[in-house]
Amino acid sequence: MTSDATTTRADRRRFLKIAGLAGAGTIAMPQVSRAQTVTWKFQSTWPTKDIFHEFAGDFAKRVNEMTGGRLKLDVLAAGAVVPAFQLQDAVHAGILDGGHGVSAYWYGKNKAFSLFGTPPALGWDATNFLSWMNYGGGYDLYNDLVTNQMKLNIVGLFSGPMPCQPLGWFKKELKTADDFKGLKYRTVGLAADLKREMGAAVTILAGGEIVPALERGVIDGAEFNNPSSDAILGFSDVAKVFMLQSYHQAAESFELLFNKGKFDALSGEQKAIVKYAAEAASSDMNWKAIDRYSKDLEMLRGKGVNVIKTPEAILKAQLAAWDKVLEKLGGENAFFKKVVDSQKAWAKRTVAYELINTPPAELAYDHFFKS
Repeated sequence: MTSDATTTRADRRRFLKIAGLAGAGTIAMPQVSRAQTVTWKFQSTWPTKDIFHEFAGDFAKRVNEMTGGRLKLDVLAAGAVVPAFQLQDAVHAGILDGGHGVSAYWYGKNKAFSLFGTPPALGWDATNFLSWMNYGGGYDLYNDLVTNQMKLNIVGLFSGPMPCQPLGWFKKELKTADDFKGLKYRTVGLAADLKREMGAAVTILAGGEIVPALERGVIDGAEFNNPSSDAILGFSDVAKVFMLQSYHQAAESFELLFNKGKFDALSGEQKAIVKYAAEAASSDMNWKAIDRYSKDLEMLRGKGVNVIKTPEAILKAQLAAWDKVLEKLGGENAFFKKVVDSQKAWAKRTVAYELINTPPAELAYDHFFKS
């Protein structure tokens, strides 16, 4: 009896010791998880109600969910910490941990930035542009610009192919390229050089400043991006002519910026999640844009907006202006020319494939939907 009792007590002690260790491990794990939780200030360059700010939130939601909350992007609207055009500086300095915008906004620092936001109209679209970024050497050139040319403490990812952008909103219809001469017009990036080449007086404004300027007559016309954003910004309240089709921004995507020190401190798993969240959000943004932009274009028609296709004469004048802009800027900036040469080589091959492979959408549409 004594021996059995001793054995039982020893077994009990061993069990309690093991259980205690297991319990300690169970309690410690949440503490470790909490220690690894990181919250980043992630500001967009868009107003709260703009669909672009929604896209920024869609990306952040994927990161937050896939990391199980261990990395949380706290999404802020333009101006919450810094104005839209100061986003890159704030991320570089660590004032913001990350942000959502377009690289054309940094055009004033080096015009090559706009090649990664508003590249020349080479017959490609934004999906093809993103193909170049990922498989045609685009990221190598972008990282060279950021790291070596500009010495910036940032990491950038590109996500979300934008549909071709409208020519813009005007008080009266533009019928020829000469109508741009002397026109006070808002745009950004290389499109500013393009429209100046066509004779316009260009003003560069952030999204929230455009409609007030148009209303006061400070500008005569403006483009922002798409029917949904333009509707929210209130363009239809101050102008009724909305001209679609243009070569000024035919292949743009969003730029996701991160402070390099903060990004490098992430685990390999978290870095991968951020990258793949950007790719997943890219597809979702494309799907959502097709749905929302088409609905909102019909809504604008219902509000009395006159939706007009840009005349071919203006489109041809834009292409001729691109020739001059690229020649001028390429002669001034060897790196700019290097990027354009890479884009042209890619587009020459890939667009040729798309043109010969893809049947005309208009032919099929007319067959089914036009009587």
